[in-house]
Amino acid sequence: MINRKFRPAVVVLAVALTVAFAGAVTVLARTTTAQAAAAGVEDEGADCPVPALPDAGALPTNSRLPDPFKRLDGSRITTKADWRCQRTLVKKLAEKFVYGEKPAKPAGVTGTVSRTGITVNVAQNGRSSSFSASVDLPSGTGPFPAVVVVGGFGADTAAIKAAGAAVISYDPYSVGREGTPRTNKQGAFYTVYGATSPTGLLMAWAWGVSRIIDVIEQSGGSILRADATGVTGCSRFGKGAFVIGAFDQRIALTMPIESGSAGVPIFRGIPGEGAQSLSSAYGEQPWLGDAFGSFTGSPARLPVDTHEMVAMVAPRGLFIMDNPHIVNLGPKSASVAALGGAEVYKALGAGENITYWSDVQDGTHCANRPEWRTPLQQNIQKYLVRTGNAAGTMRISSRAAGNLAEWRDWTTPTLSGTLPSSSASASASPSASASASASASPSASTPPPPGGCTATASINQWQGGFVATIRVTAGAAPISGWTVGTTLPAGATIVNAWNADRSGNSGAVQFTNVAYNGTVAAGQYTEFGFQGTGTGTGLTPTCTAR
Repeated sequence: MINRKFRPAVVVLAVALTVAFAGAVTVLARTTTAQAAAAGVEDEGADCPVPALPDAGALPTNSRLPDPFKRLDGSRITTKADWRCQRTLVKKLAEKFVYGEKPAKPAGVTGTVSRTGITVNVAQNGRSSSFSASVDLPSGTGPFPAVVVVGGFGADTAAIKAAGAAVISYDPYSVGREGTPRTNKQGAFYTVYGATSPTGLLMAWAWGVSRIIDVIEQSGGSILRADATGVTGCSRFGKGAFVIGAFDQRIALTMPIESGSAGVPIFRGIPGEGAQSLSSAYGEQPWLGDAFGSFTGSPARLPVDTHEMVAMVAPRGLFIMDNPHIVNLGPKSASVAALGGAEVYKALGAGENITYWSDVQDGTHCANRPEWRTPLQQNIQKYLVRTGNAAGTMRISSRAAGNLAEWRDWTTPTLSGTLPSSSASASASPSASASASASASPSASTPPPPGGCTATASINQWQGGFVATIRVTAGAAPISGWTVGTTLPAGATIVNAWNADRSGNSGAVQFTNVAYNGTVAAGQYTEFGFQGTGTGTGLTPTCTAR
């Protein structure tokens, strides 16, 4: 894996998020899971009973991805409320076999928040440690949402500030240092929990960010808002951002970039793809927990995989950015993880809250990505500033497109009921009906269709398969539901779809809205997509509004 040392002022993704209004478009806010999906606690399922976990030596081999909806006794969850404790089961399995345990909030956490920095002091069982992070505020009076930039490598800090969020520059090495043996780990986490702790660096880094959020919560909220925190990082720090967001439900927006092995890509897919091997990732640095060492040559024995860590973020905002040009990063396996995790998002009625985007031209690791400008802006506005409502999308490059159907033998259930209010809803911020940049919506200079709705398709084609992204745009009046019809070319078959229900997999097919994306304001749009085999060239979708 490419070596990246901590550089707190590095601007990696030069994304110009200019919040200027060229004929401003007003976004009509909706109170949905998208707008306030962050929980008020680090772990909502802390009180869930968890049955005895299997021993490593008794695990069966399963080449397919584990069913994220299945309990240990073989039964499957049936309601959206069930996900709270099912997520806890996934968390415990991931801790035991992959990352090592993330301890609960220590007995003593104190610190300060100023306009330039955060200090954290931790005390537990007679041991104590301290670390700090710098703060860079945007213009305005605050209090501000904030994005934790791990290791100085992540989304462009100028872009984050331009969107109205503060930047917290977090040095993960102060909490879990690289370059140390597993028997002598160093940093603030290991000062408290011991140098021989089996917990790996990624989880230690996640623990550190959770303690930063603790201090922000205690600070009174005059400078930073504890209910609007995001996290981003690239390369090894992308691995960290992924784990940080998965294991703290207070984080509203998780944005890992090109995370590679030990990050988003499914463990089961890495050997066949030719990405950095699991043994290499395990041995390069103690990123993963010590227990993972017994699975580096047999990932099919793992009772969890990273599609379930993706699911752990649900229903909160998740924007995975990837690079299809570097096989060593495992982008094909990462797309499978995103598609698998998206099935949980969809089952929870939050399919619009996940984006995976690897459809980029520049192959340089952690380079500028103009393709990410709009979705990055939309995600920050939606989950942190809370002035947007754009739906997530899957933009999978033809260079590295995984097929979820090849990796699962389970189906996605229809879960009844609703998510608990702490997970699924909250009031939109006072500015939720404010104007957003025209780049986040259809061009303000283009008049909307006169009525009803229209549908347009963009196709990402590769040899033997494709991904279609369908945009549904409302006319001069709002719509409360839509149906899109299209005819697939001869030989084309749909293998997976997101943000819509479908009838049929070949020939003439229809797609209808799901619960969260049927209502579209006048002139606004939502998107859904599907992956297919064969060719998707020439699709001409039609739209009927309800």
